[in-house]
Amino acid sequence: MLGSHLPAAMSTLSFDLHFTDYPQSVVAAGGVPVELARDADVADVVEHLDAVVLSGGADVDPALYGVDASADLGEVEPERDEWESALFRAARARHLPVLAICRGFQLVNVLHGGTLVQHVALRGGQGHPQWDVDGRRTTHGLSVVAGTLTASVVGDLVRVNSLHHQTVERVGADLIISAYADDGVVEGLETVDGEVLAVQWHPELLARPDPVFGWLIDAARRRERGPAN
Repeated sequence: MLGSHLPAAMSTLSFDLHFTDYPQSVVAAGGVPVELARDADVADVVEHLDAVVLSGGADVDPALYGVDASADLGEVEPERDEWESALFRAARARHLPVLAICRGFQLVNVLHGGTLVQHVALRGGQGHPQWDVDGRRTTHGLSVVAGTLTASVVGDLVRVNSLHHQTVERVGADLIISAYADDGVVEGLETVDGEVLAVQWHPELLARPDPVFGWLIDAARRRERGPAN
């Protein structure tokens, strides 16, 4: 824990931590990253944003999709679930582009009424997840659905990493499946209006600028410019 590496006077303080690969990927795509604090009102926060990234992290609490926790459920963060759910809804109300990654991908599915497989076991580097493989390496291919937003962003010949503990079980309402892993696991979701792009893999760990972050920045700029005259 951080407390063991801090002066005694700071050992009981709370900290917000982030992986630097997310803001670095935003910068590489031409954007300006803003780290969000949960202390502020969500509606006020969103008023100052052009786009939102929902990042990876702990398992989504199964209480959000109405089932009991399994014995193999990982760590959950109910307060984060609540805050990010409110953030997503506020962003959608303002028609902000949203890029959802790994946990964010799963949360979007749940918020649309979908469910998750709560635990997928490590299988010696095969399948999902692949925690014993460097996340900056690609480990499996994707089948990208032609005609989707995802296909227009990443193309149809894609290899990605695999660092997730849970997978989509039932796809939520009003979501389009846009990509599958080689073993049939859903890896891409998007909304009909093209404002939400959700991916199961971790693009922030791959080559920069990554196309999905490029989509996010381009979508934010188009929204700022408004309809073409």
